[in-house]
Amino acid sequence: MMASMAAFTVNDIFMKLMAGDVPLFQLLFMRGALTTIAVAFIAWRMGVLTNRIPRHDIGVLFWRTIGEVGATYFFLTALFNMPIANITAILQALPLTITLAAALFFRDAVGWRRMLAIVVGFCGVMLIVRPDADGFNTYALYGLAAVAFVTLRDLSTRRLSKETPSMLVTLVTSVAVMTCFGLASLTGDWVPVGFREIGLTVAAAASIIGGYLFSVMVMRVGEISFIAPFRYTGLIWALVLGWLVFGEWPDGITLIGAGIVVASGLFTLYRETRLGLKKSSLRAPRPR
Repeated sequence: MMASMAAFTVNDIFMKLMAGDVPLFQLLFMRGALTTIAVAFIAWRMGVLTNRIPRHDIGVLFWRTIGEVGATYFFLTALFNMPIANITAILQALPLTITLAAALFFRDAVGWRRMLAIVVGFCGVMLIVRPDADGFNTYALYGLAAVAFVTLRDLSTRRLSKETPSMLVTLVTSVAVMTCFGLASLTGDWVPVGFREIGLTVAAAASIIGGYLFSVMVMRVGEISFIAPFRYTGLIWALVLGWLVFGEWPDGITLIGAGIVVASGLFTLYRETRLGLKKSSLRAPRPR
C-alpha cells in the first residue's frame, strides 16, 4: 500500500512538472492514451475482455466513470495551482466523506463517535483551505470538488457486483477518461511536445499504472482494516517530494489541519473496524 501511494504521488509530481507547458486537456488525453493501451494489454492477458458487465452494474459504472472524470479534472487543476502537499492533505478527508455519504445515501449506521470525528476532520480541512492575506484560494475549492467526485467514485465502486472484474472496470474508466479529455482538448489549441514532455507523460502513465497494480495486489491479500491506514503515507510522500522537487513546504496551520484530518480518519477507520468485529462476533455461532 505504501508503494501504491508513492507511485500515485510520483505521478502527481510528473504531471505538475508539465503545468503551464502543455494544456491540461491535451496532457490528460496523452496520458490517458498510454494508460489505456497498457491497461488493455493487461486485461487481455488476464482474459477479462470477454467478460460481460451485468445489467445492474452498467448504471453504477456510469456514475463511477463520472466520478473518475470529475475527480481527475478538479484534482489536477488544483494540483497545478497549489502545493502538492496541500491538495494531498485535503484528499485525506476521503474516509470521512465516504462514511458520511454512506450514512446519508445508503442509510449506513454512524454512531456519535464517528460523527464527531467527521465534524472535527472537516474543521481540519477548513484549516487547510482557509483564506490567506490575499483572500480565499479558489483552487482549494477545486480540491474539495475533487474529494466530492472521488467519494462518488468510491461509493459507486462499492455497489459493483463481484461478477465485474476490477481490471475491466479500470479499462472502461481509462477509455472514458481518454475520450472525454480528448474531446475537450479539441476546444483549444494543441502545442508541440518535446522529448521532455513525452518522457514525463510516459513516466506519469507508468506511475499511475504501477499505483493501481500495487493497490490491487494488496487488496487481494491484505485485510482492509490493517492496510487502510497506510494510505495516509501518501501525505508523507507529498510532503517530501514537494519539498525536494518544488521547494514547497506547508505552513504550520496547514500542517496542524492535515494532522487533524489524518487523526480523524484513523479514528473513523478504527471505529469501523471495531464495529465490524463486533458484528462478526454476533453472527458467529454460539459454542455448543
